Amino acid sequence: MAINTQSILSTLETKIASMDSNTPLDDMIVNIKSYQEVGGVVSIQYDSSGAMPILDSAQAGLVLYSASDTALYTFNGNAWAAVGNAAGDAAPTTTQAQGSVSGYSSGGRGASYTNTIDKFPFAADGNATDVGDITAARALNIAGQSSTESGYTSGGYAPGGVVFNTIDKFPFASDGNATDVGDLTVARYGVAGQSSTESGYTSGGLESNGNTIDKFPFATDANATDVGDLTQAQSFPGGSQSSSESGYISGGSPTLNVIGKFSFASDGNATDVGDLTVGRRGGTGQSSSESGYTSGGYDGGNSNAIDKFPFATNGNATDVGDLTLARNAQAGQSSTESGYTSGGASTTTTIDKFLFTADGNATDVGDLTQARYGLAGQQV
Repeated sequence: MAINTQSILSTLETKIASMDSNTPLDDMIVNIKSYQEVGGVVSIQYDSSGAMPILDSAQAGLVLYSASDTALYTFNGNAWAAVGNAAGDAAPTTTQAQGSVSGYSSGGRGASYTNTIDKFPFAADGNATDVGDITAARALNIAGQSSTESGYTSGGYAPGGVVFNTIDKFPFASDGNATDVGDLTVARYGVAGQSSTESGYTSGGLESNGNTIDKFPFATDANATDVGDLTQAQSFPGGSQSSSESGYISGGSPTLNVIGKFSFASDGNATDVGDLTVGRRGGTGQSSSESGYTSGGYDGGNSNAIDKFPFATNGNATDVGDLTLARNAQAGQSSTESGYTSGGASTTTTIDKFLFTADGNATDVGDLTQARYGLAGQQV
């Protein structure tokens, strides 16, 4: 007797439609995988979330399975987001400071000041491509922020003493130019950027007092508001990091080793929660779900150090590896599995990558479209 595949598909559709947050994840995986296999749809299983395909917004809602972390991921129209694991535990925590598809490097200074937005893949090592422009060429440590849908740059400096208060925004779903969507409370450069699920933050920088924490919403285009102060003036920070609950700023000028932390849940001042292994400025930051990283910088000479500090408890950083070359004023990006540094001075195109799962040195995995420093980083 012939098998009625249409009947099987209808039965599976009914099961899938009835699934909710109370459905065991094992059952979810079985139902979805069965439906896709019977229906001739590509398998939902991938070795890791980083290997999942880049889709378009029309495929929002598709569910895939990552074998490396036994987790289900849903596509929200822009990126893959973990929803749980096969053991029934909570999904690995991801923050707005982590992406699963691409890293971006925007602005910076090389042979001249640039407005370039570069994009490089997380799933496979490779070079960046030029996918758009920010609204004005600027550099000297612009802040970068990321929502699930858009990348942001804020602040910066251009020749002639032009200091920017501009907040730019560019889409992740399609390559294109940025638009000016708001202003910081004060124009400045040498700033740090942090991202919660709802807001972007721009902290420190060269301005009247250098300790301002600005906040602007992702849901609507709007100006920033001053929501607190850093523990001290910090410009050209050694790194900016974000956990799911807090924003961090580490190091800075003068040659500081302080790690500052402020809450996303309520507006307020930062507190001093630890020290870098050595005071430095001009580095960059990366964020795993559990730790903040500060890589590179200037401590009397260009540094190749990768420092790591915990999010769960306040504490000092430890030196856990080296970049492929010593540099400062580079951009930082984070996937769910790795930290990246791109560009930097002395002027380079290098994109470095280091693992979050094991301490160790970075490897050279690609190049930006042009050598530059003082640029901003984003990810989706």
